[in-house]
Amino acid sequence: MKSIAVILSGCGVFDGSEIHESVLTMLALSQNNAEVHYFSPNDLQPTVINHITGEEKSEKRNMMEESSRISRGKISPLSEAKAENFDAVIIPGGFGAAKNLCNFATEGSHCEINKDLLRFVQAIHQQNKPLGLMCIAPVMLPKMLNSPVKLTIGNDAETARAIEKMGGVHIDCPVDDIVVDEKYRVVTTPAYMLAQSIAQAQVGIEKLVKKVLEMA
Repeated sequence: MKSIAVILSGCGVFDGSEIHESVLTMLALSQNNAEVHYFSPNDLQPTVINHITGEEKSEKRNMMEESSRISRGKISPLSEAKAENFDAVIIPGGFGAAKNLCNFATEGSHCEINKDLLRFVQAIHQQNKPLGLMCIAPVMLPKMLNSPVKLTIGNDAETARAIEKMGGVHIDCPVDDIVVDEKYRVVTTPAYMLAQSIAQAQVGIEKLVKKVLEMA
């Protein structure tokens, strides 16, 4: 049984992990008999968004507490994640990936990665274990791996330019497919960067999970 670390960043598309992407990832991993462990930064979110109006709220929310809503309470601080305990890492999207796991949402190509995520992912990569990222999350890869990794966020030209500026190689990809970088052992899919429904998102996510497990 493969042991997979899933990194969450809150609960909700506009200020945390995209819930559909997270649950589809969990379902695909379960269907493929993987053992899943959930991690999140144990920090406050920089923003809290009303998901009905899209407006920012003044309240404070902890990323790990919010993420535990998705993982049904089973979650650990990202600072405690050890690469030797896992066969692969998967990171769902949502604005939490661009706001909470890094600051791409505000800094673009000058973004910095959460230090605990950077440490964990680099250790996973050094052990030649695969990474799977979806939606906007792949923007972090050039900074995390410090290499010209091939990846996709779909076909958004502005985001693709930022990825190229950071040293990544963006490849346009339809919603139902994946981009695989065999050299750097990375799998990415557009998910809700392009998906118009949960059914559309599911196809690419299932392919990503199966490929990550195969590479592991």
